[in-house]
Amino acid sequence: MHERSHLRRGWPQRLRKDWWIYVFLLPTIVGYGAYTVYPLAASWWFAFLDWPGFATGGTFIGLENFERLLGDDLFWNAFWNSIVFLLIAVPLRVGLALLLAIVLNRKKTPFKGFFRTLFFLPVVTTGAIVGVVFTLLLDASGPVSLSMVWAGLIDSPANFAADAGTSLYAGIAVWVWKWLGITLIYWLAALQTVPQAVHEAAMIDGAGAWAEFRHVTMPLLVPFLVIITLIDTVAAFNVFDLMQTLTGGGPSFSSEVIEIFIFRTAFQATVPQLGYASAAAVLFGLLTVLLAIVQALGVRWARGRIGTS
Repeated sequence: MHERSHLRRGWPQRLRKDWWIYVFLLPTIVGYGAYTVYPLAASWWFAFLDWPGFATGGTFIGLENFERLLGDDLFWNAFWNSIVFLLIAVPLRVGLALLLAIVLNRKKTPFKGFFRTLFFLPVVTTGAIVGVVFTLLLDASGPVSLSMVWAGLIDSPANFAADAGTSLYAGIAVWVWKWLGITLIYWLAALQTVPQAVHEAAMIDGAGAWAEFRHVTMPLLVPFLVIITLIDTVAAFNVFDLMQTLTGGGPSFSSEVIEIFIFRTAFQATVPQLGYASAAAVLFGLLTVLLAIVQALGVRWARGRIGTS
């Protein structure tokens, strides 16, 4: 009790003494409040409104927007596209990055620094720019299509980003390519935690490369696998800039993910529906929060495993 009262008395004194610190923090606090906290809180309120974009305000309608969403085929189409994106892209990104990390972690691999830089370069490139560039590369007259025709993989040139059967998968491939470098760095850092003595002991026991990886290295990497997979899973829901510039959600909504559905409903519809889009954003936010909770639990479990290993 004495310590609590001391802290209460000490807070005003520290505030008066260190006021200049809070002056420097003020722009960040104001910006965070204006561009993060307020939009987040406002979207929850807007979700309960019938608000056409051309009106100055909305009419309170309760849960009608959420009920409408549950029966909206386009919303569920976007939802399942996001799920398909996640289920394919995350294992590809995690698995390919692990394979590359194993190769680049070997002492005998030449030009390791060059290849690490090469794979990481797309990470620092803006997603929107990557999307625009790949619309040209994946065009029917682009190098990807022409190379596949030359190799006999397809019969005629195809625009992979503008075909309903391939647009979503084209987005997945580009997303994995763009972000592979950051997951590669995660795996390289994880591999550094495996003691060299463990590898040497496996070699002395006569274990081959595959047996060593399967029975020695991979069990030690399981906690890192959980953390990396969860981080990439959350990232797989934030693909708006790439998919919007690459496919725009088309053709015929074949590659429309939840973020594009929200954007289209709020800003691109003939009559923008801000309340309806806000309801979709709230559901999307709840899904993201659920993933964040799973991520936190997974990280906590993984840290416990790392600490006891």
